[in-house]
Amino acid sequence: MYRQSKIGIVIPCYNVEKHIEKVIRDIPSYVDRIIAVNDASRDRTADILTSLKDPRLIVIHHEKNEGVGGATVTGFGRAFQEDIDILVKMDGDEQMDVNYLPFLLDPILDGYSYAKGNRWLHSQALSRMPILRRWGNFCLTFLTKMTSGYWHIFDPQNGFWAIKTADLRVLDLNKIHKRFFLENDMLVQLNIFNLRVKDVPIPARYGDEKSTMKLYNIVLSFPFFLFDRFIYRFYQKYILRDFSPVAIFILTGLPLFFWGLVFGLYSWWKAVSMNTVATTGTVMLSVLPLLMGFELILQGIILEINETPK
Repeated sequence: MYRQSKIGIVIPCYNVEKHIEKVIRDIPSYVDRIIAVNDASRDRTADILTSLKDPRLIVIHHEKNEGVGGATVTGFGRAFQEDIDILVKMDGDEQMDVNYLPFLLDPILDGYSYAKGNRWLHSQALSRMPILRRWGNFCLTFLTKMTSGYWHIFDPQNGFWAIKTADLRVLDLNKIHKRFFLENDMLVQLNIFNLRVKDVPIPARYGDEKSTMKLYNIVLSFPFFLFDRFIYRFYQKYILRDFSPVAIFILTGLPLFFWGLVFGLYSWWKAVSMNTVATTGTVMLSVLPLLMGFELILQGIILEINETPK
């Protein structure tokens, strides 16, 4: 079916002894290479991978745990040596149904650079998603839209995706997050180069697997990660590579907005503490910059949405 393209799958593996053998055995025959990266698992994952006889299988062992991002990037590096045309990333815990693999490959063959699963387009499968994970994913999705610039993309944490290898080579893999924000970082990198991304409806399967993500780690680290990546993408795309009107709107709007907000709060606090009424001029010095800044920021966002590669 895909004989004109060489297909490779990268599977980061960490403590998946119960699932990894079935995951690899279910991968269809048209896949040319399977690169499994054992990320210093503490169970029998390494032994099981070594015992498998699939001629397509390449096993790499990390002596130290580097996280799902680090393991995936290691797999990418090995895949580059195999002259693979399309790379697919999937996990080793059976959450991804390999029968949906063609749904990811077809958009790449049609000209997209990156195709990713979207669990939110399957209501029945979505209802089986743990409620905490569902709400966390919803919040991360909105924030990632703003950070990555892909406003039409949903479910950014989905770990089942495919990418054209030629476009993957363009990205700065050294900037890819080593841990849980791999998928978010991929979108940031893709947007810098205006590469087209497509959502594909693919349900997830939830069994007895246990997530290694800790909620408190996500809550404490994600805002800083998002802010860092937003600044990085904004500079790379709208200033360094092409000074876009988006940069003018945002760089002008942000100071005005925050000046109006801070000055307004200060004036309100001063008026309350001194039991006085703020003058009309004081109010205008707060409201006008606040509204002008908000309008400029909104125009910048609208312009970015319209320019998003689709």
